[in-house]
Amino acid sequence: MPTLRLALSQVNPTVGDIAGNADLVRSWTRQAADAGAQLVLFPELMLTGYPVEDLVFRRSFVAGSRAAVERLAADLAADGLGEVPVLVGYLDADGPPQVSGDAEAGRGARNAAALLHRGVVAARYFKHHLPNYGVFDEDRYFVPGDMLTVVRIAGVDVALTICEDLWQAGGPFAAAREAGVGLVVNINGSPYELNKDDIRLPLVRRRAAEANATIAYVNMIGGQDELVFEGDSMIVTADGELLTRAPQFVEHLLVHDVELPAATEPPAAETAAGLRVVRAALDGVPPTPTGPAAVGGLIEPVADEAEVWQALVLGLRDYVNKNRFPSVVLGLSGGIDSAVVAALAVDALGPDRVVGVSLPSQHSSEHSREDAADLAKRTGLDYRVEPIQPMVDGFLANLSLSGVAVENLQARVRGVILMALSNQEGHLVLTTGNKSELAVGYSTLYGDSVGGFNPVKDVWKTLIWRLAKWRNRDAERRGETAPIPENSIGKPPSAELSPGQLDSDSLPDYDVLDPILIGYVDGDLGRDGLVESGHDPAIVDKVLRLVDTAEYKRRQSAPGTKISMKAFGRDRRLPITNRWREHG
Repeated sequence: MPTLRLALSQVNPTVGDIAGNADLVRSWTRQAADAGAQLVLFPELMLTGYPVEDLVFRRSFVAGSRAAVERLAADLAADGLGEVPVLVGYLDADGPPQVSGDAEAGRGARNAAALLHRGVVAARYFKHHLPNYGVFDEDRYFVPGDMLTVVRIAGVDVALTICEDLWQAGGPFAAAREAGVGLVVNINGSPYELNKDDIRLPLVRRRAAEANATIAYVNMIGGQDELVFEGDSMIVTADGELLTRAPQFVEHLLVHDVELPAATEPPAAETAAGLRVVRAALDGVPPTPTGPAAVGGLIEPVADEAEVWQALVLGLRDYVNKNRFPSVVLGLSGGIDSAVVAALAVDALGPDRVVGVSLPSQHSSEHSREDAADLAKRTGLDYRVEPIQPMVDGFLANLSLSGVAVENLQARVRGVILMALSNQEGHLVLTTGNKSELAVGYSTLYGDSVGGFNPVKDVWKTLIWRLAKWRNRDAERRGETAPIPENSIGKPPSAELSPGQLDSDSLPDYDVLDPILIGYVDGDLGRDGLVESGHDPAIVDKVLRLVDTAEYKRRQSAPGTKISMKAFGRDRRLPITNRWREHG
């Protein structure tokens, strides 16, 4: 059986940076070639970044991508890498955008892969299955391909597929079996969700069995707005054996030798599983290197809290760096949410790029002020204190306010100060509201909700506590100072906007609240389903009323890294003006 040395390039492209992404392909191909690779794989839409969203409708952008893939093929040859086949995702089009007046049936923008060899595009493939659920809108942007591309490389028939092709039975993988291929490569832009890695391996095994072929799965890493990609690239044999698996959330070149069946003589013309089979063959591919076999190794999955923490750190780091913010600023209340966000920011950017501001009022407890200062000392961030009471008093001297209006005024004064520091010094303001608070509207518009990014937007309150405890244990395990004060973890949560205020004055305990929210928001359970699950009917009615009436607030919230199956935003699109209620 032939042996093919594969190199799976788990890299971090940036949307719109076509030239920079092409440079990544060239530098990582050099590393792969130096390792003796005979086929190098890069992620979905590598040249443009993913997802490109409505940039698809910019004909100039499509033209830029198409020109770049041709130029990249020539540049790789000029680099002395032309003999190594390189598969790269890019944006193509064989007709006008589907939304334009001159649209043509069956033609338009294509989510494409190009196999580059000897200075040219030797083969192309257009994604067949287009996802149109959750955060995906690919039916809006792309036209599905109707062919399976099979390329003979070093004596092995290799089928090309893209991301969603793997997630649906039939189509390209069924066609690959009928076409008799030995290897199916699948290039991905598959966003992270907690425990998705537990789903991915069984899925790859099912498709490997369906295709009766080994699968090489490569996924990108990095943050893109609210999405984060974790990698988790792997190679799985036809009988389900996991040969190698890459680490999560880091760039990584996974190089592994795979024994594959030799190609046989194909029919002169063929279709398979309803797809046209288009075949090509590459000459002059480097031979399999002699000497020890390349072994990529197996990375074991980590605990849930470690996985989520890495996702949040990477999502925040890339949002800040790719948008070229020099630093971040956030309010430090001494509570658990701001403490976790501060620790995430320091892990993502380093303490020199994080400004924490204590904004005490007359209702801020002494222990909260001390806990904020303690966190700053533990993490080494730039710590400042800006008392807000004189400014609040100035407003109250000129406005007649009472009750909740005074509470909200304090939050809005804090927001004004943070935004002023952002304008003056160039920081990105981080807001710190967790998913539970966003769900029930427990926040002040233009107050504690102010900010350009929210690292914990998709993190339930109960998970916030778990993350804080895990991060401290992890620091102690490594002999480092735990970043989060134990007082911030252990004390009852409070907005401290009125004397003796606690979250439990307005909300059920989070251990009761979060399971209801998870069922309603993430699971789309109605009232009856929640009650049947064992939740108190009166509490369910209260919680659902709070969630339904807070949609207008969520629409104005900052973006934040998605880690769950249904994050607020593109995952969950409900009308603001909406009279439907789950009645008790």
